Amino acid sequence: MNMNQSQLKQTAAAQRQVALRSAGHTRGGINRLVSPRDIGQLIKPFVFLDLFKLGANGSNMGMHPHSGIATVTVVLDGAVEYKETTGHQGILPAGGVEWMSAGGGVWHDGGAVPGQQVEGFQLWLALPEEDENGPAQSQYLAPQEVQSHGPARVIIGNYGDASSAIRPRASINYLHVTLADGERWTYTPPAGHDVAWVSVASGALQTAGTVVKREVAVFEEGEGAIDVVAQGATQFVLGSAPKHPHDLVTGYYSVHTSAAALAKGEKEIERIGTQLRAAKLM
Repeated sequence: MNMNQSQLKQTAAAQRQVALRSAGHTRGGINRLVSPRDIGQLIKPFVFLDLFKLGANGSNMGMHPHSGIATVTVVLDGAVEYKETTGHQGILPAGGVEWMSAGGGVWHDGGAVPGQQVEGFQLWLALPEEDENGPAQSQYLAPQEVQSHGPARVIIGNYGDASSAIRPRASINYLHVTLADGERWTYTPPAGHDVAWVSVASGALQTAGTVVKREVAVFEEGEGAIDVVAQGATQFVLGSAPKHPHDLVTGYYSVHTSAAALAKGEKEIERIGTQLRAAKLM
């Protein structure tokens, strides 16, 4: 065996293997791939993931609350109209990114701009104890504000010489990657990032001896590299992070680290909801 073959074998051995794949379940225009009560338990702090495609009739989610989590929306096509009780509202175009840290409680609404279809990913991140009942805050990035390294746009974290303007307390990488047919890409996670997954929106990825299409694939825990080859023009998101150290204590729209933190968040959600109903804003 020559040196090149040996190196290839060592590289293959170091690559992360796929531990689980799921196509999720679809209702309306939403494909729910990850929830806090299933795959979210394995890949926390990534506790929820939707791949959505909403129609041109201005369909939206309706005003609803959150606490204990941050929502991250990546718009792949079309535009999202949003409004939230932090005081922010507007339109997020294709390539734009939304970060909303619900903290101790927030209500928001979002959906397709009337007359347009919109497609994208929405992710929930479990917040650290220090932030799960803190002030709600949000940040919106225009497409040109999202830095890239090679084929990867850096939504959160750092990759190569690119970094995100969104800076959560926890160490998290969340990338939006576009590959041409046959293009190969290798992701080496930062030290300590033992959780990693990918979710494909279009095309397919060959990785670790399997082909991932419009689904989520969770890699085995560890810090090995992730090697993918595109089959067709392919768009996907990838997340990596140290595993969230707390149990997930869930409400209907909330995820916290303890029952006491959840109760506090739900109390604040109800207070804001009472104000919205009194003002006839919902």
